[in-house]
Amino acid sequence: MGASGRLLRAVIMGAPGSGKGTVSSRITKHFELKHLSSGDLLRQNMLQGTEIGVLAKTFIDQGKLIPDDVMTRLALHELKNLTQYSWLLDGFPRTLPQAEALDRVYQIDTVINLNVPFEVIKQRLTARWIHPASGRVYNIEFNPPKTVGIDDLTGEPLIQREDDKPETVIKRLKAYEAQTEPVLQYYQKKGVLETFSGTETNKIWPHVYSFLQTKVPETTQKASVTP
Repeated sequence: MGASGRLLRAVIMGAPGSGKGTVSSRITKHFELKHLSSGDLLRQNMLQGTEIGVLAKTFIDQGKLIPDDVMTRLALHELKNLTQYSWLLDGFPRTLPQAEALDRVYQIDTVINLNVPFEVIKQRLTARWIHPASGRVYNIEFNPPKTVGIDDLTGEPLIQREDDKPETVIKRLKAYEAQTEPVLQYYQKKGVLETFSGTETNKIWPHVYSFLQTKVPETTQKASVTP
């Protein structure tokens, strides 16, 4: 067992639709660490109307990306409260300047990178179809309509939300790749990048789980939790 007394400083990375949310919540359930999601942190600060929350909101309202220095301030400010815990950062750092700024304050031990094929993610993220009049939602993978493109009850056509259309999804995935590729290379050079590849979260998870067992203590409520 290599889970020493030292606190773990970890980052999880993965494209939208890679299963990062699921894997993060399983990690938090099974291991003694704090999960810090930049998205949650952002929403929380905007709701509470903190100085940085108000600042971030001005960018979001204009449909702009939040600048690196704002995201960095937000994350580092929150990490100050977590110094006595092991932690897992999720959604930050997303760019090279963010990774470099984080590095000036903390030494990152491990970056868990979920590598799921582009096509698989595309299928996942474009699987949702909606019947506008009733609000019924279909998922091509989990609960498909009896006839492709047609609502079961009314026989009316189904539509896709703008967010779920292939061209929107492809754009999002390409943007993610462009932004994070330098970050992955940066951590690769530092020798802390651990990539887990696969097409299904349930098949990737056991590998992430056994990897983390060597790094950080497991939570004690073993009896009640199944992976």
